[in-house]
Amino acid sequence: MSNLSPKRAIITGITGQDGSYLAELLLSKGYEVHGFIRRSSSFNTGRIDHVYQEPHAPNHNLILHFADLTDASRLVTLLNEIQPDEVYNLAAQSHVRVSFDEPEYTGDVTGLGTIRLLEAIRAAGVSPRFYQASSSEMFGATPPPQNEETPFYPRSPYGVAKVYSYWITRNYREAYGLFAVNGILFNHESPRRGGTFVTRKITRAVARIAAGQQSELYMGNLDAVRDWGYAPEYVEAMWRMLQHDEPTDYVVATGTAYSVRDFLQFSFEHVGLDWEKFVKFDERYLRPTEVDSLIGDASKAKDKLGWTPKILTPRLAQIMVDADVAALGVEGSRFIDSVVTA
Repeated sequence: MSNLSPKRAIITGITGQDGSYLAELLLSKGYEVHGFIRRSSSFNTGRIDHVYQEPHAPNHNLILHFADLTDASRLVTLLNEIQPDEVYNLAAQSHVRVSFDEPEYTGDVTGLGTIRLLEAIRAAGVSPRFYQASSSEMFGATPPPQNEETPFYPRSPYGVAKVYSYWITRNYREAYGLFAVNGILFNHESPRRGGTFVTRKITRAVARIAAGQQSELYMGNLDAVRDWGYAPEYVEAMWRMLQHDEPTDYVVATGTAYSVRDFLQFSFEHVGLDWEKFVKFDERYLRPTEVDSLIGDASKAKDKLGWTPKILTPRLAQIMVDADVAALGVEGSRFIDSVVTA
């Protein structure tokens, strides 16, 4: 192994879906990874418990720090201490429907949190490469396909907050010469997706219905069209953006279009069930303003980063259902063989 010190990376939002996969990736590449987590009276580190290392363990390369994007002084202190080579800002209030219920909090964390972090980088006098987790929700009502030149038309407080973060990241790149990039990621899912997000809500329900533990699934808009990809592949794109010679912004997507109804069909069919027998409508799951269709054009990421997706929505649904069936353990075991081999 080289005598050179390992690269140091900070991941905000390390306990989330993307943060956990990114931590795995960076650790596999020999990085020293510093994760920022919010203080809580209960442990919320389930997605990274498998890579957690005791502080006194040899070759300890995963270090967790209490920090919050609403606390600017703490960000400055940690940046000074860590002296990172790369910073990945993945922390956010990221649930679109919830952003309508908590718009001010969403703006504070998802929007202003980014400027606090960028200003902390300047105040600490460090010069890491900076990744901002931007979102396809910024496009909102703009017709697909959407690429890096597509105008933004956000349709939720979350989307509006992400637009602010996108432009402040570009502004700091241009004003202060920071190596700062926006990754405009379209929907990306996995078995680690939070249970209130639509794809995981579906696959968890499928597993429980198949096991006889649930009889109905209530849904909102089934006509919304999305470009769903696989989260582990998308964090690879994040890392590649910060290895490129020049800082610029990228769309990351599969370029394929499927509706929520399609995702229901793929998921239920994987366990041999007809989704229409179990799914019911509940208007409480509708958004005040809907986003009809998000389909990304990731040609730039393919050309400049050599990144292409491998797992598309039909297979993604199967992967997530398999994981949720397996997670039920003994109660769901009689369905596992047929699901895995389907």
